[in-house]
Amino acid sequence: MRVGTVLEAKDFPGVRNPAYQLLIDFGEHGIKKSSAQITDLYQLKDLIGRQVIAVVNFPPKQIATFFSECLVLGLVGENKVITLLQPERPVPNGLRVA
Repeated sequence: MRVGTVLEAKDFPGVRNPAYQLLIDFGEHGIKKSSAQITDLYQLKDLIGRQVIAVVNFPPKQIATFFSECLVLGLVGENKVITLLQPERPVPNGLRVA
């Protein structure tokens, strides 16, 4: 698990569950794409520049026409509403979660 900063966020049309497509910078571990079902609590404009925690060593997974290269982590609350895991203060991209 590594920390990365969201560079881009856009709607993901044509999927069963509402989701966003994210482009995340993990420093020396590269820039990776992810699909995230976080539309309940987060607006696209608020995701840009936000640091998130993600699993970066999974193989890519195809979701519709999109290949997700990492899994953004969050807490599953009531009604399956996802709250993102994130560092409490800014840290360098790519740091490993211990």
